Amino acid sequence: MSQNIDRNTQLCISLASRPGNFGNIFHNFLYKSLNLNFIYKSCSTQNLDQAIQGIRALNIRGCGLSMPFKLEAIRFLDEIDSHAQSIGAINTIVNENGVLKGYNTDYVGVREILEVNQVPSATKTAILGSGGMARAVLQALWDLGFRDCVLFARNKITAMPLSEKFSYPWKSNFHPGENFGMLINATPIGMGTVDPSVLPFEPTMIQQAEYICDVVVHPETTSFLQKGENFGKVILSGIQITAIQAREQFSLYTGVTVPDSLVQQAFAKAQTG
Repeated sequence: MSQNIDRNTQLCISLASRPGNFGNIFHNFLYKSLNLNFIYKSCSTQNLDQAIQGIRALNIRGCGLSMPFKLEAIRFLDEIDSHAQSIGAINTIVNENGVLKGYNTDYVGVREILEVNQVPSATKTAILGSGGMARAVLQALWDLGFRDCVLFARNKITAMPLSEKFSYPWKSNFHPGENFGMLINATPIGMGTVDPSVLPFEPTMIQQAEYICDVVVHPETTSFLQKGENFGKVILSGIQITAIQAREQFSLYTGVTVPDSLVQQAFAKAQTG
């Protein structure tokens, strides 16, 4: 179905330091399939304040946020969804007649992928990172009953409040001999590279784990995930998390709940596009 742009077309965007093409293909495919008068465009900015002012000024319907904007953007908004407020980070802005409200659909993506893969809540888990995505990961783990978790992060200022909130111990570095059933990379480590030497966790830790989860989307198969595949581990990828959270964003922007079969088509299209 062709898409005609007119004065009534509603614009949705995303803001990232390194914009990808997944959202463009995923959202625009669904707009066309459902005959919705929307269009989606990924963008980059060096001035988040002015970019968010532009969302309000130009009546842009919605905006997705990627690293490194998920924490900083909160102070520019009018309202924050209660769940996103608890997480302390947002990845979605919805414009309701000039009132900008923040949401966190990353949380939905992380929680759903853990549930779909039936990861036991008793699994000892290592989480690397203390930024916006790590906050969504930690909240999802906590809500699903994961209690045997360790937070690894170099930034004590951002890590300590998260450690205290979830009662997960914090460590700045890995220690030899530590074994975990699940490893979660919630940092940008591995983004934009297929260098096999760029790994968020030591190879021995990957070999001993059962579940390997990476929030990085570009490349789709990071060196971390590839190493996990080589060892025969269960893989939970950033692109899968992105598809789930994009589905949730789509519903927030349009008010339309998309059938699972169509979401899968959009996901397949975005992967090959």
